[in-house]
Amino acid sequence: MLLEHLVLPMGDTMIGGSMMSELRKLRKMNGDQRIQHERLMKVLCHAAKKSPYYRDLNIPEHENPVTYLKRFPILTKQILREETSRMLTMPVHGLSRECSSGTSGFQSIVYWTKMEQSQHRATQLMWWEWAGFRMGDPILQTGITPNRKLIKGIKDKLLNTYYLQAFSHSEEHVRKAFDWVKSKKDPVLAGYASSLYVLAQFAEKMGERIQFKTAISWGDKLFPHYRRQIEKVFNTKVHETYGSAEGLMMGAQKDLDHMYLMNQNVYVELVDDEGNEVPEGEMGHVIVTSLNAFAMPLIRYRIGDLARMLPREQYPAKRSHDYPIIEKVIGRDTDLVRTPGGKVLVVHSFTGIFEHIPEISQFRITQEKLSGIKIEFVPGDGYHEQLLDRVREKLNENIREPFEIEFIERNQIPPSASGKPQLIISKISPAIS
Repeated sequence: MLLEHLVLPMGDTMIGGSMMSELRKLRKMNGDQRIQHERLMKVLCHAAKKSPYYRDLNIPEHENPVTYLKRFPILTKQILREETSRMLTMPVHGLSRECSSGTSGFQSIVYWTKMEQSQHRATQLMWWEWAGFRMGDPILQTGITPNRKLIKGIKDKLLNTYYLQAFSHSEEHVRKAFDWVKSKKDPVLAGYASSLYVLAQFAEKMGERIQFKTAISWGDKLFPHYRRQIEKVFNTKVHETYGSAEGLMMGAQKDLDHMYLMNQNVYVELVDDEGNEVPEGEMGHVIVTSLNAFAMPLIRYRIGDLARMLPREQYPAKRSHDYPIIEKVIGRDTDLVRTPGGKVLVVHSFTGIFEHIPEISQFRITQEKLSGIKIEFVPGDGYHEQLLDRVREKLNENIREPFEIEFIERNQIPPSASGKPQLIISKISPAIS
């Protein structure tokens, strides 16, 4: 195809990138652990020699890369923020700067080379291909960078992309986007999970009959009711992906209900509150080491998420890749409610209740003390106070211990500072330092 074999390679040449050559390499990979371990050793040795922060830790080397990795301390967002300049292995001049959204409370800043940027973009493009996207397909994409600078603007034109602001949809803007979609053949929907859900709600309300070839979500949690609404209204299948603004491209769906873990990009550990690795099938904090980041190594970075790996004995016999399989990304480790008796409630503990109560249009949980929570809510059509008794009853069935639940009615609940919706705000510090 002209786009893949001529136009995009020419674009790489113009901006000094290598996305297309990296994409071709990725297509040939299939989860070989030997490649992962070779890359892990390379990045650990590089960091220990070239990064002032890691060099000063004087970490003794080991011939086994996994054993060597365990000798490195866990990297928190606060350390990353405080030690940014000392973590670099090369002058900042010529590097690209990327900031995270800061939904965890700390906005992180990382620096990439053009090669590392190309690897990031190539991974994303391959994930789109996994979902059924083909070069040339028109894309309705939602995001939080409406000011499309040179490189992103070129990408949008080359990939036939209509870009829509993710977290401030208006009916006027959505109608224009839908009109564009209806003029295209085999359009693809891609963007933040919550914004795709909102678009599906708009389409249903407007009575729009729109079908997408496929849908690809990223950026925030794809809740089951989001997926059901998007797939029902747009008559398509949603493919979930898992990455971060720090350039950590971790997983994506292809032929399974679960996501493949991209072990040529990252080495992932799941650990408990004390930092001990948890068995497959158990929930743990995501600790991730980038195997592509050499300008600014990210080693044992606590990204702030919770996840579970699928136990090996449960792997489907028929699958397209030999990558490890992520059973579920549960959410941020600040998206937890804890009880005095030691129980932990995840976001799904609440969405599983409220999705069956459409008379409450929006909610948010805040925990300021271990003894209870506050539930802010926005009443919708048909709301009555007895619905709160139903919520309380369902929660008590799950908690089964004394626990205070206070309801606060609101006219609206604003999104977080990043623009992303945040369903749980925990002011109880999570463990692991």
